[in-house]
Amino acid sequence: MVDIELLTGEYRNTLDEKGRIMFPVRLRAGLSSSLLILTRGIDTCLWLFSPEQWEILSAKVMESASLFQAQSRSVLRRLIAPAQEVEMDKTGRISIPQSLREYAGLSKDCVFLGINKYFELWDAEKYEEYLERSEADFCEGTEFLGNICL
Repeated sequence: MVDIELLTGEYRNTLDEKGRIMFPVRLRAGLSSSLLILTRGIDTCLWLFSPEQWEILSAKVMESASLFQAQSRSVLRRLIAPAQEVEMDKTGRISIPQSLREYAGLSKDCVFLGINKYFELWDAEKYEEYLERSEADFCEGTEFLGNICL
């Protein structure tokens, strides 16, 4: 059996006045480098990828997108264009660019989610609102998982 580091979990950290936040130690342990790619996510959060995962995702998005289709251009402008490299400092903090902080509405209290191949960063209050708003969607979505056997 292959030992795989699970990059999952929910972690709460504080954004400082300079826009820096501590990247969770448990998630950091599973990364191959201190470099991350940060971009806008869906549902008003930020998505963070390792360079390897970003390469895979961005290549697939670019291959499937057409410059001649409005929806494709919208995805490219909202996902690919705002992507920025961020590097953890010696203490494990990353600096969130102002434009991305504004997009996600990040204030002081934030939530990191580890979702195996990528991470999400949410404003804590917005995340709680999202969970409440999406409860029905979650319950409905689990019905489609009925065929999964362990």
